[in-house]
Amino acid sequence: MSHASPWWTPHVHADRRPFLLGRNRIQSALRRFFDERDFIEVDTATLQVSPGNEAHLHAFATQALNHDGSAHPLYLHTSPEFACKKLVAAGEKRIACFAHVYRNRERGPLHHPEFTMLEWYRAGETYETLMRDCADILALAAETTGTGQFTFQGRTCDPFAEPERLAVAEAFARFAGIDLLASIASNGETDRETLAAAMTSAGLRVAADDTWADLFSRVLVEKIEPHLGFGRATILDEYPAAEAALARPTARDHRVAERFELYACGVELANAFGELTDASEQRRRFEMEMAEKARVYGETYPLDEDFLAALTIMPEASGIALGFDRVAMLATGASRIDQVLWAPVAETQA
Repeated sequence: MSHASPWWTPHVHADRRPFLLGRNRIQSALRRFFDERDFIEVDTATLQVSPGNEAHLHAFATQALNHDGSAHPLYLHTSPEFACKKLVAAGEKRIACFAHVYRNRERGPLHHPEFTMLEWYRAGETYETLMRDCADILALAAETTGTGQFTFQGRTCDPFAEPERLAVAEAFARFAGIDLLASIASNGETDRETLAAAMTSAGLRVAADDTWADLFSRVLVEKIEPHLGFGRATILDEYPAAEAALARPTARDHRVAERFELYACGVELANAFGELTDASEQRRRFEMEMAEKARVYGETYPLDEDFLAALTIMPEASGIALGFDRVAMLATGASRIDQVLWAPVAETQA
């Protein structure tokens, strides 16, 4: 059985090089974009005591050795989020960060174990401001590469068009015929049986051991995401509070949170929050996430106690994580994420 030539083979590199140069131009343009808006670019450490505390994110683990040979665990971060929020707590008002991040169990056309996350934070500003940033960044990426539309797997999106803003509950009703909010109590608690019954009525699969979160994710992946970001980008807004562990509830309805995701050509590009700054509530949510991780995967990650302490003095803020490589893919016309990575991680052979 023959294998594809390595990325460093001259003819393979020659094919990839136009995408890589486009990536560089976009990154330079984004650095100017943030500089013109009085953002400070920061550089956070990759090694952290906690890689993040979301149930379905998987980290790479390592350890630090002391002079006496004793060891303590460390992780490659899945996001620079904790460090960035500590900087906001320290007094920074507007920061941006291009960070190499690491996620285990992920590889495919849109996934890579090491990739670049662009995160930025605005202290004292609402998360609606981030929506405007997203629209401007899509247009800037297209302008920089000279493309009039994004294309991925036959789907197209106009990067210059105003994004559609669509609430998650509205998307459930439109694409799946499900009243999502009927399964969420006023305090944000979820009702698995109500959602399961609605899905059964809509002809969707329900397994006996599915949790509410499992059911929510199935509808989102199978019925909603395939419709997002066609013709123009979609901002999928107001996620259920149970699906927004790092976001604060909306002022008008505590069943949903100040969280949105950005989609173009059916591709998820960014995840944004009106940041939760209640340290005790954040601890409770992290503990719930780790309990779910233990149930599903048999492992947990430690909490970052410094991060929880920083939340007690962190001002109100909004923050967003954008998959920079995915934006580069769409803007350059690449079909796989590894085409816009200068030195992809080699796949291991079984």
